[in-house]
Amino acid sequence: MATINLGAIKFNWKGAYNNGTTYAVDDVVSSGGNSYVCIQASTGNAVGNATAYWNIMSTKGTNGTNGTNGTDIGTTLTTQGDILYRDGSGLQRLAKGTAGQVLQMNSGATAPEYATASGGIVSSGNFSDGRNLFTHSFSNQTVSTSTSFIDVAGSNFNLSAGALSASKTCIFNYSVAAYLQDWVHGTLAIQYSADNGSAWYHWGNNSHDRHDFSHELASGTDGMERITGSLIMNFNAGQTPRFRMVALMYTGSNNIKINYGANNSGTVNSYYNVWFV
Repeated sequence: MATINLGAIKFNWKGAYNNGTTYAVDDVVSSGGNSYVCIQASTGNAVGNATAYWNIMSTKGTNGTNGTNGTDIGTTLTTQGDILYRDGSGLQRLAKGTAGQVLQMNSGATAPEYATASGGIVSSGNFSDGRNLFTHSFSNQTVSTSTSFIDVAGSNFNLSAGALSASKTCIFNYSVAAYLQDWVHGTLAIQYSADNGSAWYHWGNNSHDRHDFSHELASGTDGMERITGSLIMNFNAGQTPRFRMVALMYTGSNNIKINYGANNSGTVNSYYNVWFV
C-alpha cells in the first residue's frame, strides 16, 4: 500500500526564532513581535514577511501611547476612585469627585465631570459628609401633666453632619404616638435649632407646628392616636440644624403619654424624616 506523508497536522510552536535551529514545515516562531510559519525546512534562514522559507502569520499592532504592547492604563489611572474615559486624542483620567458630587457631562458635552447636584431628589444637603436625608426613631416614653412645655424624651435629634455649606430648604416629616387619658387637652410641638441646640424656636411662629389633641372623653375612657405632619423651612449656610419635640397640658388632671401603645400598654416608636433640598 502506498504511503502518503501528510506532514504536520497542526502548527508546532517553537518560540523565538533561533538561527541555529533546524525548522520543519508548519513550525511557528516569533521575532520582533511578529509570528512566522515555516513553509520549507531549513536551518539558518532568517524569518521575513515573504521568503522561500517563511510566511508571516501575525503582525504586532501599533505601539500604544504609554507602552510597547498597548496602552498601560495603570499609568493613567493613578488614584483610587479614578475613572477612565476617551477624549479626542486618547484615553484620559478623570480624578474622583468629592463627597456628595454627581457625575455629569460638561457644558460642551465632550467629556464627563463631577459637579454639585443642583437640586431635586439627588441634591446634596451640603453637609460635610454629603448627606441630605436623615431619619430618627425613638421609643422613649414620656408621661406629663405639666402646663409648661417639657421635652419629649428621645426626641432631640442631632444630625451629626456639621454645618451647612450652602442655604437649603428643609422638609421635616414626623409621626408621633400619643396616648391621652380621659379629660385631657394637650399640645405637641416641633421645635428647631439653627445652632445645634443652643437656642430653640417653635416652627411657624408658635402656631403652624402645633397639634392640639383635645380628647374631651367620658370618664374612664382613654384614647391613643398617631400625630403626623410635614413642615418646611429654610436654613442658611453656616447653620447647624437640630430638632426636638415638646408637649404640654392645657386642662385636665390626667396624663399625656408619648410612645405608649393602645390600652395604655406596650411601647411604640415615633419617627422623623428630615430632607434638605
